[in-house]
Amino acid sequence: MTRALPGWLTGYRREWWRGDVAGAVIAAAVIVPESVAYAQLAGVPPQHGFYAAPVALVAYALLGTSRLLLVGSTSAAAVISASAVGAAVGGGAAGSFAALSAAFAMVCGLLLVAAGLLRLGFLANFLSDAALTGFLSGMALVIVVRQAPTLLGVSGGDGNFFERAGHIAVHPDELQPATAATAAAALAALLALQRWLPRVPAAIVVLAGSIAASAALGLARRGVDVVGALPRGLTRPAAPGVGWRDWLLLAAGAGGAALVVFAESYSVAARCAGRRGPRVDADRELVALGVTNLAAGWFRGFAVSGSASRTAAVAGTGARTPMVSLLAAALVLLTAALCTPLLGVLPQAVLAAIIVVALRGFLRLGRFVRYWRLQRPAFAVAAAALLGVLCFDLLPGLAIAVVLSLVLFAGRGARPHLREEHLGGDSALVLRPDRPLFYGNAEPVRVAVLDRANAESPDVVVLDLANSAGIGVAVADMLLTLDDDLRAGPGTRLWLAGVDAAGRRVLDGEGALGHTHLRAYSTLEDALRSWSVARGA
Repeated sequence: MTRALPGWLTGYRREWWRGDVAGAVIAAAVIVPESVAYAQLAGVPPQHGFYAAPVALVAYALLGTSRLLLVGSTSAAAVISASAVGAAVGGGAAGSFAALSAAFAMVCGLLLVAAGLLRLGFLANFLSDAALTGFLSGMALVIVVRQAPTLLGVSGGDGNFFERAGHIAVHPDELQPATAATAAAALAALLALQRWLPRVPAAIVVLAGSIAASAALGLARRGVDVVGALPRGLTRPAAPGVGWRDWLLLAAGAGGAALVVFAESYSVAARCAGRRGPRVDADRELVALGVTNLAAGWFRGFAVSGSASRTAAVAGTGARTPMVSLLAAALVLLTAALCTPLLGVLPQAVLAAIIVVALRGFLRLGRFVRYWRLQRPAFAVAAAALLGVLCFDLLPGLAIAVVLSLVLFAGRGARPHLREEHLGGDSALVLRPDRPLFYGNAEPVRVAVLDRANAESPDVVVLDLANSAGIGVAVADMLLTLDDDLRAGPGTRLWLAGVDAAGRRVLDGEGALGHTHLRAYSTLEDALRSWSVARGA
């Protein structure tokens, strides 16, 4: 049993308790209102937010590699779940929206577990920061326009961001003063508390105040939509009641959702590890997040992810271990058992206000400005991802962001710069590609090296491959051709430096090292030393 427990739990110290308890109280104070709000965002009844929260906290605490990451419902996971389930319903899925949302979480979980077992954690590095910036900013704007009808009491319309915003703009006569006033008060209170009392859990304070005001003023009788009666306590675990066709329809959007869940969670966990804890294992994180989503779906919740805002709030309390998540889960369970009836009079506009305020961190306008000033290609990627989300909705926008990330990555790798170093004297030209060599940039490197050699006519070109771990067959073929071109043209020898054991095996297998002039050395220093000896001879 001891071997089965996580290391932080078996080695837990008494002096950590106080900080972890303080962190758990703050975590629960943030999780309760946000879970109810994000359930609305996911398109399921509010109680489903409670269903997913405790089991997600416990599952990740036992399996995750980050000591402070808090996993649960987030705006990104909730809105992607709503979009994917909505697409499945439009495609003919027969299950209820809540059941399909639970099934979608389980499909995401299966994909994440499979990716972790296949050790695919490195794939998160290929979603560029520029594409993620554009996607998250677009997602925030989409959520805001979707929440605007709830904030104002108007009809929402359909379509993309621009169509929904246009519908709201041309129907100002539908605005309900009581609903708009309630939303404005909640927004003002949330922003004021975050500005002047940052240590106070603003969401829970506004939630409690709104419940009291709604009950005292009878807001429901004044036309303000409220949450309504909720079942007390939690649900029993059960598989979602959906058919096989529904599972297949949900799988279409699960890959994108799994990527966002992992990218969002891993980025937060890595930042925390850099400051306070051990290194985060990407592959184990995939498995942990996968099991967490499977558990959330099994308890009739919806897709969950790591939360940057909750993790940051807990990190400031002195919390040290995942005990925070276990204690917070107990507090959420207690709230679900005792306080659920109070949520019945909570105005829907207040939940929408909580969601909108929580989205401020996703609107990365400053990042767009930096890209424009310093890196125009990255700005173009971010802007394209943003417009993709606004014009085509979240999942198509995410696909655009992923494709643009790969294009940006391939574009950078396909145009390596050759750094020139005259370390070997006038007779040796040392060139070092600043990016790894692969089939996509082998030919441009050959042409660039040949041009330099024709211009300077050195006795030897030393090509430093220290940035290229392993040499593929395509690169080996290019080196053979380059060696022939150099000897036939300026009569220059080609020597290689920084060749590792794997690269040497490929070169040997291709017969490259059997050529008269081509030589390979483990380090640049060895190559230059050998050249000095050869010159002296």
